[in-house]
Amino acid sequence: MKTRAHLPRLVACGATLALALSLSACGSGEASSDDGKIHVLVYGDASNKVEKQIVDTFNKTSDVKAVLDTIPGADYQQKLQTIISTPQAPDVFFNWGGGSIQPFVEADLLLPLDDFIKKNPDLDKSFLPSVFNSAVVDGKPYGVPMRGTQPVLLFHNKKVLDEAGVTPPQTWDELLDAVKKLKAEGVTPIALGGGDRWPTLMWFEYLYDRIAGPGLFQKALEGDKQAWESDDSKKALGMIRDLVDAGAFGKNYDSVKYTNGASPALLASGKAGFELMGSWYYAQQQQDAKAFAEKDLGYTTFPSVPGGKGDAANVVGNTNNFYSVLKKTKHPEAVAEFLKLMYSDEFVKAQLAIGNLPTTTNTSQFLDSSANPDYSRFQYDLVAKAPAFQLSWDQAYPPAAGTPIQQAVQQFFNGQIDADGFIKAMQALPTE
Repeated sequence: MKTRAHLPRLVACGATLALALSLSACGSGEASSDDGKIHVLVYGDASNKVEKQIVDTFNKTSDVKAVLDTIPGADYQQKLQTIISTPQAPDVFFNWGGGSIQPFVEADLLLPLDDFIKKNPDLDKSFLPSVFNSAVVDGKPYGVPMRGTQPVLLFHNKKVLDEAGVTPPQTWDELLDAVKKLKAEGVTPIALGGGDRWPTLMWFEYLYDRIAGPGLFQKALEGDKQAWESDDSKKALGMIRDLVDAGAFGKNYDSVKYTNGASPALLASGKAGFELMGSWYYAQQQQDAKAFAEKDLGYTTFPSVPGGKGDAANVVGNTNNFYSVLKKTKHPEAVAEFLKLMYSDEFVKAQLAIGNLPTTTNTSQFLDSSANPDYSRFQYDLVAKAPAFQLSWDQAYPPAAGTPIQQAVQQFFNGQIDADGFIKAMQALPTE
């Protein structure tokens, strides 16, 4: 996905959205420097239904009206970077926190939210701290959570696993055993949209965490290039190599994509046993193959690695998405009022209704009203109890690192580079 757009990575309303390259608007066209409105720019997908609802709610009582502008998901990052410093830049925009906004902070384009929070402390304390802090840069808050948390889970086809005599693996050895049994049944053990590259990265993120704990990646992110050549790093790469060589992903994974629905279809049709994917996967499978999702779609946490330094309760993925504010906005008071709706009861219930899990402190009150209460509670408990929640590598790093990370991951999986080649590629990443 170019400079990768993370949640949901699927492009809602099918592939048609991905064909549009220009900024499209749910409201009245492209943003302008000041047309008496606030322009809210979001990633175009199924969650826009809720975002439009919240904008409509805001506009019922606000003199300054909000306009919702969308960019198709596959093009979001590229288009955002094109317009962010132009008169067409929005007042408020969707992002992933972390490295995704760091360059904008350094360019002095973003408004620190300190003053907003001083006037309304609920903009901070209404969200889980570990999530809110994902958009804190250099000690200052630059984002308010605006969708749902997105931990990466190991999904499976219950029927396929039952027929192969496989149970959801709790350890790495159990996963390797499951791979052998599924191969014996003529099933691709693990579906993988390798053609998109970022789904492959999830395997690296989890194995590095399970083996080394979250500290190794944090050191690398802070500029410690030696972290990538540590024994733990080499062990993780060796285990990934073993999994690929065991045929866990079949032979054609690089010609399969997640974004066009091909890898999810492998699981839904019974041609694959597992798929590692962000929590939005459940909602996608319901939408694309509802009978399968309700009856045979299972989910569990990533397996533990005995002897590893990482807690088996750790998760990786995206803590949430965020709204950040441009300094150039002419209507900061209206923007502050708009952001208040991100922790409202209406917002929480609307997000739960489409399968998203907000990270507000009041979310637990409404879990039974979600589209899938059991699934929502599973996610909520998982995130609430996780000792560490590691942001996806290509979102934690600055945007310029996204493509090199994906290339290194793909080339290592393909055998185009060995462990030393991967380590050198990661050591060469920009960290600021």
